Amino acid sequence: MSSTLIDLNHTQEEKIFQDKIDGELKIEPKDWMPDAYRKTNIRQISQHAHSEVVGMLPEGNWITRAPSLKRKAILIAKVQDEAGHGLYLYSAAETLGQSRDEMIADLHSGKAKYSSIFNYPSLSWADMGAIGWLVDGAAIMNQVMLTRTSYGPYARAMVRICKEESFHQRQGFEALLVLSKGTAEQKAMCQDAINRWWWPALMMFGPRDSESTNSDQSMKWKIKRKTNDELRQNFVDMIAEQVKTLGMKLPDDKLKWNEERKHYDFGAINWDEFWQVVKGNGPCNKQRLDARRKAYEAGKWVREAALAFSNKRKQKTSAA
Repeated sequence: MSSTLIDLNHTQEEKIFQDKIDGELKIEPKDWMPDAYRKTNIRQISQHAHSEVVGMLPEGNWITRAPSLKRKAILIAKVQDEAGHGLYLYSAAETLGQSRDEMIADLHSGKAKYSSIFNYPSLSWADMGAIGWLVDGAAIMNQVMLTRTSYGPYARAMVRICKEESFHQRQGFEALLVLSKGTAEQKAMCQDAINRWWWPALMMFGPRDSESTNSDQSMKWKIKRKTNDELRQNFVDMIAEQVKTLGMKLPDDKLKWNEERKHYDFGAINWDEFWQVVKGNGPCNKQRLDARRKAYEAGKWVREAALAFSNKRKQKTSAA
């Protein structure tokens, strides 16, 4: 086959692919897709899966120190949800040809990234509320858009994840609401947690659109539905209203409603801090990766036993 004919066939396949996306049809694992589309989805979905799994660590830190049995049960259920989200997402990424072992190896080596927010420490019980309200709230703002992403397995996984994350956000807000109506010490704890998690939560949406190298192509392929800056603005508008119910303040003197724009103006994000965290220099980066590597090694015998059992069943089935 001549190179001209190959190029022509490739161009036709790309047109069929883009027409399908423009027509709001899902791309499925066995469909033809550009290599760049496949790689972009693997990177995004695996990073999302890593974030769910690593995100269990700052919350798991407080399970044994929860102030009541009710709060302990809620937190355990939430951490279990996050583990499930990671499994759904690893499964979705595997349909693109990347093995789970490869993805986890990339995480442990530092090659693969996870959300910058999980490189910050959880210092008080109020942080459990702030993580639920702000971190899960920021995640939902992005993830609701992902229920309409163009890659079918990813979009379908996000439907259940969003339902559970919305519950997590309400639970986090309720925990802060209780603290905000408590003693002076509890109110101070609530405000301190908001102060520490606010700016990292804004960084969760990623770099400014002007610095996002993959944004335009991801928008064309409908992997993303809104840009980083659009999602960040929507989040600020939502939280700036919700914080009034708590009787607390966001740590931003420049936060102000702009009547002309019909949005809240807000202060400058410390992008130097963001990039340092992304590069692996966050306050808890080493601690998080060490914990994941240790857990992976400790669970090696379980994986080996499960594989041996599966192989034994296959042998029995084939012998029969």
